Amino acid sequence: MRGGPGPGGAEPRASGGAQARASAVAEAGGATGVEADPLGARLKAYEGLAAAVAGVGKDPVNAAMIRHWCEAMGDTNAAYTGPDAIAPPTMLQAWTMGGLSGHEGRTGGYDELLGLLEESGCTSVVATDCEQEYRRPLRPGDEVTFDTVIESVSGRKTTKLGTGYFVTTRTDIQVGGDLVGTHRFRILKYAPAQRKPPAPRPRRPRPVVNRDNAGFWQGVSEHRLLIQRCTDCGTLRHPWLPGCNACGCLEWDTAEASGAGTVYSYVVMHHPPFPVFEPPYAVGLVELAEGVRMVSNVVGVPYDKVRIGLPVRVEFRRYEDDEGELVLPVFRVVEGEG
Repeated sequence: MRGGPGPGGAEPRASGGAQARASAVAEAGGATGVEADPLGARLKAYEGLAAAVAGVGKDPVNAAMIRHWCEAMGDTNAAYTGPDAIAPPTMLQAWTMGGLSGHEGRTGGYDELLGLLEESGCTSVVATDCEQEYRRPLRPGDEVTFDTVIESVSGRKTTKLGTGYFVTTRTDIQVGGDLVGTHRFRILKYAPAQRKPPAPRPRRPRPVVNRDNAGFWQGVSEHRLLIQRCTDCGTLRHPWLPGCNACGCLEWDTAEASGAGTVYSYVVMHHPPFPVFEPPYAVGLVELAEGVRMVSNVVGVPYDKVRIGLPVRVEFRRYEDDEGELVLPVFRVVEGEG
């Protein structure tokens, strides 16, 4: 184990020495980067200060807590059960936790350090990692005591979360005065980064409207489902085309569909995702009562309830975004048929 303040190293200092040490650091000026980061110099003065002295574990090492830990972790190692059981080494910190009531041995040094960071705008905190060193196994009946020291405070660091300082504490755990393990715990105390403004809401894709299909979309905007009809042979067609695919005639008029139809085929869209659409959703090939087929969304039932032959009826949905109003035809499952 590395030497340092507390057991196994130098004696922890009381928090009153922080101001004196800060002054000494400040005298070094630019050589320590004080001019660039005066707060960092003040924080460095807390290194080596005690955060807890002669703390006592709330409970002796005991079989009940060991069992609960192993059950939560799914650890079935036989070494943690029976008359010669030991505690899982990674439980080291658990025996020092003070719960909601805390510990009597806590000093003001750590609270002062965190308070200074809070005042500077470092109002958020995240635990980053911990390190543990084990000297001997703990066994039921062991009564732990511990000392905690502020081991290090980093220089100012910028992360994706924000800018702040990493603070590391070291807790030395003893049983009967003998060192049994060391627990280092590191947090990042930081000022949250400015969040980017939310991305603009994606726009719903617009249908491609041209001179061949403009009449269809004009009808949709009026909540009418129009089908092209050849004026020579009377054949209905969809999608709209310049000429009849049955006789080749270029003359046509329109017939308004009743809107009733059945699901002729369908797919369920999972991937890739498209803006404004929330997969999974059903896209159907609907055969209208007039005989032509049209592709659109099938709504009114969960996507996994859509079936071939399901009766549907057209429904006109209105959408609005930065580009203005958009009306689209979808097909809703006839009530009671889903």
